[in-house]
Amino acid sequence: MSTVEEFRTEVRDWLRAHLTGEFAALKGRGGPGREHEAFAERLAWERHMAAHGWTCVGWPEQYGGRGASIEQQIAFHEEYALADAPARVNHIGEQLLGPTLIEHGTEEQKARFLPPIRAVEELWCQGYSEPDAGSDLANVRTRAVREGDEWVVTGQKIWTSLAHESQWCFVVARTEAPGARRHSGLSYLLVPLDRPGVEIRPIVQLTGTREFNEVFFDGARTPASHVVGAPGDGWRIAMATLGYERGVSTLGQQVGFRREWEGLAELARRNGTLADPLIRDRLVQAWIGLETLRATALRGDVDASTAKLAWSHWHRDLGELAMDVCGAASTLAAGAPYELDDWQRLFLFSRADTVYAGSSEIQRNIIAERVLGLPKEARA
Repeated sequence: MSTVEEFRTEVRDWLRAHLTGEFAALKGRGGPGREHEAFAERLAWERHMAAHGWTCVGWPEQYGGRGASIEQQIAFHEEYALADAPARVNHIGEQLLGPTLIEHGTEEQKARFLPPIRAVEELWCQGYSEPDAGSDLANVRTRAVREGDEWVVTGQKIWTSLAHESQWCFVVARTEAPGARRHSGLSYLLVPLDRPGVEIRPIVQLTGTREFNEVFFDGARTPASHVVGAPGDGWRIAMATLGYERGVSTLGQQVGFRREWEGLAELARRNGTLADPLIRDRLVQAWIGLETLRATALRGDVDASTAKLAWSHWHRDLGELAMDVCGAASTLAAGAPYELDDWQRLFLFSRADTVYAGSSEIQRNIIAERVLGLPKEARA
């Protein structure tokens, strides 16, 4: 096993050698609010990474990964971001479902689903939120009924990132009889999206892009063996997945945050707003917040809800600061019919940061009840 610095050098050298030629134009492409950019080309890049053993680096070697330590995974994500490499298209499969299956899946499920994720041959999306059950996952109404050797799924999911590009969806559905409420009676199902009974409708966002979707299940079927954990154990499995979602890959995200802060500070210098003491103070506070995020993430023992609450509010506040640095020009589209610059896109998309992956209100309840041991919120 190489040291962390040796591993970091290996990652940096490989990216420098391969993010060239046909892939050079992908630098900086994709990401939140820009997932439509060069999607096919980014998919080809990620398959190129897979062919050279650079996907799923944190997975155990027996499942096709490199068995990288936490420190090495941090180095990988940081070097990837520092190289300005394109946003990953397989994040949900690699970082969310894959680790969930490794820990909780059957050997048959691992053999079926892990190799196509590692090779970037099958893409996944997350079927959690519903119109009346966003961050309140325990209130989901999508139902799945066992019929012979299959589950039959009926219901609706919303805000499903990249469903229109995915072949599979892991779906939290209620599988117990009506009357089972809240956390009990949920199951975690692996559902194909290219079968009868599935309809995907893209949602136009504030940024004018369409990376989120509504997904309708009308008698959609999946094999009975495609339930992760025991039927009725879906809440525990879903919470495990959310823990991975807020894991080590956020260190790479913070490199992107730092690049945004540096760009905004430079803009403030150029347009003179840095002379405003309030703007200057907010930029300094943002820098302090960024350093705090990094130090907190490197500790590795911080509650996932606390970490998510911290970075999402920091990023949303940076978007608001960007609009104040840009001034009145920030209210005008860069071009017709609705062309946005990077700062406008940051402001608009970061409004969602405090909502997706568990809203701030839900995170505060989790921290209060499960970390601090305060009395539970009254629920109907």
